[in-house]
Amino acid sequence: MSEPSKPLEISRQLVEQLRGVQFDPPISHVYQPLEYAAEPYREYLRRFGSATPRQVLMVGMNPGPWGMAQVGVPFGAVSMVRDWMGIDGDIGQPDQVHPKRPVDGFDCEREEVSGSRLWGWAKQRFTTPEAFFDRFMVYNYCPLLILEEGGKNRTPPRLRKAERQQVLPACDRALRAMIDYYQPQFVVGVGNWAEKRIRAALRDHSLDATIGRVLHPSPASPKANRGWAPQADAELEALGIELPGCTQRQG
Repeated sequence: MSEPSKPLEISRQLVEQLRGVQFDPPISHVYQPLEYAAEPYREYLRRFGSATPRQVLMVGMNPGPWGMAQVGVPFGAVSMVRDWMGIDGDIGQPDQVHPKRPVDGFDCEREEVSGSRLWGWAKQRFTTPEAFFDRFMVYNYCPLLILEEGGKNRTPPRLRKAERQQVLPACDRALRAMIDYYQPQFVVGVGNWAEKRIRAALRDHSLDATIGRVLHPSPASPKANRGWAPQADAELEALGIELPGCTQRQG
């Protein structure tokens, strides 16, 4: 399989563009998993991210501390990345490690709930990663894990205006470049904010695709805790995306 040079180039450029972003307290640590976990991320793209076009590009928000921050793969619940996708690789460390948010890589014993739900759904619906990635690709809008002094994950929507002005334009450019590469029929935000960023990034961009969203699988969402997978099925079907084992809804 050929090296996915274009997606890798887009990601590397984004890492460089975000390197000098200045964050103010209470933000104390910023992780760049696409740097220290570059090896498994590169394997993710090599195995599953080189073919184009894709029917659906799913766009998440940013890394979680027990998922992508550990193994570099979007929504990267460790067991799903290692055992279902078959991805492995050496993982380094952030420049500065928050004492409450260690990076143990594939030895991490915690599972990112959002990732377990999303990739567990993909496994249930498509059985093999090859079948899923033949139609879908999963990408995270912002590759930074941003941590407050107490260890809380500060998500991009909660950044101050000056911080957003440094982060969002570069992420918008990278998202547009990924969309141009994958030429999806559907661009689906995982959560409301991701959908808003898709629409903002593509406001003046010519794209013949349907933009929509699915409920975010975070355990912080009471609705997601009532069964995320069937709700994701329904939302994707409503956009016009056929899924194995589902009945296509009309209207």
